[in-house]
Amino acid sequence: MNFSLSEEHLMIRDAAREFAQTELLPGVIERDNKQEFPNELVRKMGDLGFMGIMVDPKYGGSGMDAISYVLIMEELSKIDASASVIVSVNNSLVCYGLEAYGTEAQKEKYLTKLATGENIGAFCLSEPEAGSDATSQKTTAIDQGDHYIINGTKNWITSGGRADVFLVIAQTDRDKGSHGINAFIVEKGMEGFHVGPKEDKLGIRGSDTHTLQFNDVKVPKENRIGDDGFGFRFAMKTLSGGRIGIASQALGIAQGAYELALKYSKERKAFGTEICNHQAIAFKLADMYTDITAARHLVMKAAWDKDQGNNYDMSSAMAKLYASKVAMEHTVEAVQIHGGNGFVKEYHVERLMRDAKITQIYEGTSEIQKIVISRSIIRD
Repeated sequence: MNFSLSEEHLMIRDAAREFAQTELLPGVIERDNKQEFPNELVRKMGDLGFMGIMVDPKYGGSGMDAISYVLIMEELSKIDASASVIVSVNNSLVCYGLEAYGTEAQKEKYLTKLATGENIGAFCLSEPEAGSDATSQKTTAIDQGDHYIINGTKNWITSGGRADVFLVIAQTDRDKGSHGINAFIVEKGMEGFHVGPKEDKLGIRGSDTHTLQFNDVKVPKENRIGDDGFGFRFAMKTLSGGRIGIASQALGIAQGAYELALKYSKERKAFGTEICNHQAIAFKLADMYTDITAARHLVMKAAWDKDQGNNYDMSSAMAKLYASKVAMEHTVEAVQIHGGNGFVKEYHVERLMRDAKITQIYEGTSEIQKIVISRSIIRD
């Protein structure tokens, strides 16, 4: 086993780190306060190749591997999880879904602009009654010969108000259960497609999260992804890769909080010495560093599995389950180490704590990850 990063990977990590420090950090608190979508920063991330990290260069992508994706996501998430989730959804769910399962015509029409950041993508699976239970789709897509008519509601959609391309999961034949579900490409501006109010969230407040309404939206048959009935499998395979993205986001949040806590503990004095010299604080730092390192190994293993062409359903579930747990626990500890200052926005750790919680919920709750893991070990 080789735990060293290649020179190329180190360069990619350093480029992402520099961008996060010089571009994302200034204004991150203000964007969080105002729930402001980082339009200009998304454009810059597109210029750097971050919006199509793993996409083949022939479609405008960067042609990097999953390890590179994890490294970029960690560095962005250390500073601004709102920006990193835009990158994650665009890469893991939208670009991957189109490149892996779309037709050549779909790739040429949609993927090229998504991979460069000219357009932004959204993934529409969750509904008011179909979150963790993805088979209970109430959104319908009725086959009308050369097109489908889509009706229904999707909620908690990341980039919902700013996206140009939406991958929508809908039920075509309820009698077939999961085999009656399809995936469709819906464009912004299609008649009958409406974006609801922006959600006022606990964390990732710079990310644009909306409910979407589909009222007799006419979608051409050539916009269906895969064969009839492929939609549920499409969603599950796409989400497996998405979990690597969210796991690396959680890892970055945890690492960012740890770095801030370590720095503060070396500056803040109590009882005549820096607080890092007190065992109570030193042991917290030791636990944080150990758990974050373990989380990083799980995340890297999942990315390696994807790069090697291995089945990564279980490894991505383990990575997301553990990394999100570490992010939640240790952002709380980072606030504790900061004391009263940890409760103040200017020290950043309170924002990281708020951002951490969603990593245990979206793209499959922690409970869903345990179902995936337990089924895998029992089946084996």
